[in-house]
Amino acid sequence: MQESVVTRFAPSPTGLLHIGGARTALFNYLFSRHYQGKFLLRIENTDLKRSTKEATNAIYEGLNWLGLTWDDEPVSQVSRKGRHLEVAELLISNDMAYKCFCTPEELKIMREKSISAGGFGGYNGKCRNVDASKHPPNLSPSIRLKTNNEGKTSIKDLIQGNVEVSNKEIDDMVLVRSDGTPTYMLAVAVDDHDMKITHVIRGDDHLTNTFRHIQIYQALGWKVPYFAHIPLIHGSDGKKLSKRHGALGIHNYKEDGILPQALNNYLLRLGWSHKNHEIINLKEAINWFELKNVGKSPSRFDMDKLNHLNAHYISSSKNDKLLELITPILNDFLGFNIPIEVKKKVLLAMDNLKVRAKTLNELAEDASIYAYNVPIRIEEKALTVLDQSTINMLNLTRNLLDRITDWTSEELEAAITSVVNENKVGFKEVAQPIRIAITGSLKSPSIHEVLANLGRDTSLERIDDFLRRYKTS
Repeated sequence: MQESVVTRFAPSPTGLLHIGGARTALFNYLFSRHYQGKFLLRIENTDLKRSTKEATNAIYEGLNWLGLTWDDEPVSQVSRKGRHLEVAELLISNDMAYKCFCTPEELKIMREKSISAGGFGGYNGKCRNVDASKHPPNLSPSIRLKTNNEGKTSIKDLIQGNVEVSNKEIDDMVLVRSDGTPTYMLAVAVDDHDMKITHVIRGDDHLTNTFRHIQIYQALGWKVPYFAHIPLIHGSDGKKLSKRHGALGIHNYKEDGILPQALNNYLLRLGWSHKNHEIINLKEAINWFELKNVGKSPSRFDMDKLNHLNAHYISSSKNDKLLELITPILNDFLGFNIPIEVKKKVLLAMDNLKVRAKTLNELAEDASIYAYNVPIRIEEKALTVLDQSTINMLNLTRNLLDRITDWTSEELEAAITSVVNENKVGFKEVAQPIRIAITGSLKSPSIHEVLANLGRDTSLERIDDFLRRYKTS
């Protein structure tokens, strides 16, 4: 590819950055970086009633969290209104656009007649060839493009292949509304040209718009960029993606404990592949990314697969980094800031904790056992398994644990095993009451590992407190 590649991500700040937008941003980012080009950001905020500063900030935050850093300052589309109107006037002066004085009522009747006659409901060109001297005074016109209605408009799409449409199906689109505001059609074409965008990579729901954008480019004599339309993401049932499938804002995935590298990896594999690779980091993705490897069919979003991938990234992350990530979650979960002593215990336990967790939230919840103060709250489900024999077994085990001087995982496992063998009972019958006493739950990593990481004093303190409270089950 000889020319310098320039791509753009152009979201509307009318809501949060969602999963489909994030994938579009990712593909644009990877393609530009693969060719050592530029990745630009444009905020399409011409819908002033619905665009918000909060949504704009959420887009910035979401992209930064994913590590999709853009080049240059973000472009605010609304700030370029003057340029858009300038181009509209240029089209009029070149007889490639005209003023339209049709009222909303006339347009409605026109549309209904077209549809009833088997047409597509487009504008019939009523004002197209009206001489300026016959324009009605004191009326604010819209500006329409003199669309080429002969032949066909073709796209050599880099994903979809050759796509074409009859120009008869493209009406004289509005470029500027009667209130003087540029339309999306005009603004996007002008901005892409001025930003020197070489490749427009976006969802295939924009395919119809692309035929119209090409007409604007051709009317202005501008070079048409390459287009690549990505198939949309569907739910696991094949239907349009919605919240029930996991179509949430990017901030929701962050709040749910998904790592950005896991989400990037998952979004990359939604419609793109490289040989049989499933685990792909951002550096590898940049090296391998080509649009020819994007499929033509819609992808299916599967939250279980995302969680599975997230579990991989958690288990392969460095322990100190995971501690840093889960500390604020732990603080919020517990209602207090965990002290340094607890952080040290969590760090010691991290190897065992991280292989069990699918999300950072799960990891934090599992790590919370190292922060409890006595008396520990016992889960109701755990209370249902308590009886006098359970209490007696815990008391017996506690006496043996008290005699251990070398408080290591190996020594603790050996001690628990000796209780099992001497009393001819199952391991669960000995380990379960210890687990309940020191964690309040029926689930935890290996009990001897938890005891070792908690330390002798904390472990025995929790067991003693439990026995005081539940002497008679």
